[in-house]
Amino acid sequence: MTAPKLAVPPGRAGRIWLVRRLDTARRGADLLDRKLRILQGELTRRQAAAAQAQARWISSHADAQAWLLRAALLGGQRAIMLADDGQPAQVTISYELAMGVRYPGSTSCSFPPLVTWDGPVMAGARESHRDALAAAAEHAAAAAAVRVVEAEVRATRYRLRAVQDRWIPGLEQALADVTFALEEQERSDAARLRLASRRVDR
Repeated sequence: MTAPKLAVPPGRAGRIWLVRRLDTARRGADLLDRKLRILQGELTRRQAAAAQAQARWISSHADAQAWLLRAALLGGQRAIMLADDGQPAQVTISYELAMGVRYPGSTSCSFPPLVTWDGPVMAGARESHRDALAAAAEHAAAAAAVRVVEAEVRATRYRLRAVQDRWIPGLEQALADVTFALEEQERSDAARLRLASRRVDR
């Protein structure tokens, strides 16, 4: 990567300008590094939570399918269709924050009250499907949280590398150039003063 082009003020003001910006860049790199480490820890936790949620979803889905098959064998498709009262379930997602990153957190599901009793098999099928919906919502939120945190980890890593690999080296090189130029100017001025003082002495 090439170093950034800097509009450095001339003379000693330029050196002060560069020192301040170099200090800011180093502090920024430290903050980005801290943010990256925190986000990586959060990503590990989110990935573990997503894996657990996926396992619950797979298990509850298989259980719901088994109950649905029992209900279809005992009552047929018509009984299953009649058991549907047309009232939707409500899924609520709460959000969490980590280092300024907002991602889905916990979920909750609310279901309409039962208006009829369809027997133990249909009730089991209904409950297993409610459990499966709750597990699916939890899994979807956990997977979305992983994607959000992963994206922020990538963006933070990119910004940190840009500061460490481009801005800081560019500022350090510019500071070295300005310091060298100032020292050369001071030596030149000192040589001129010595030469002038010798002429005066003669």
